[in-house]
Amino acid sequence: MTRCFDGIFLDFYGTLVGGDREAVEAICADIASTYGLTCPPEQLACAWGRHFFAQIEQANGDDFCTLFECEQRSLRQVMREWGIEVDPMPYVRKLQEYWRAPPLLPGVTEALAALPLPICLVSNADREDLDTALTGLGLQFDHVVTSEDARSYKPHPDIFRHALKQTGWLADRVLHVGDSLHSDVYGANRCGIRTAWVDRPGRISDVGTCESHYRIEVLNQLAYVIGGNG
Repeated sequence: MTRCFDGIFLDFYGTLVGGDREAVEAICADIASTYGLTCPPEQLACAWGRHFFAQIEQANGDDFCTLFECEQRSLRQVMREWGIEVDPMPYVRKLQEYWRAPPLLPGVTEALAALPLPICLVSNADREDLDTALTGLGLQFDHVVTSEDARSYKPHPDIFRHALKQTGWLADRVLHVGDSLHSDVYGANRCGIRTAWVDRPGRISDVGTCESHYRIEVLNQLAYVIGGNG
């Protein structure tokens, strides 16, 4: 069977490993306790998230900042909304600990082993953090592209262009797989790359509204998507 895909672009956080929602909310609970905030940790986490995503939307190209820097800036911004000046470093260090040792989601090892195509990991991550996580999990891929490498964040097209250049694959011969409608599906679609949205039950809400080409609930369904498009 001749496949219509030459390779797979694959998201990491939230797709292969757990997202950082619990870690962020735990940090926010600590902040709320320390500074006597009466808001629920989930409310603070959502506010921090809005500022964070606004940061990475702007942190591309000449304006690039690392993910660690974006988290610091966005936490400082959200705390100022409560009239509090905070040193974000110790809190973002805790978040970085999670990035470097995230839990592998169930069934991922088997799903990866069943894929017949080369894989390029495409992740909004700082290079050292992602390399540390991959080493700890014992995962290896044909190619790995981070936002720090490309100096851009999904959904900006430059990170996908960087991955295409590194792999040598054509956009219309690649399938990008990820759990975010905004970062993964919208970002890849705008570059002419087909997408598979990993829509796990109980996943966090997504600001995206873009339509994916394929929808799966667990990663082991990806082999059927590829096998059915030869």
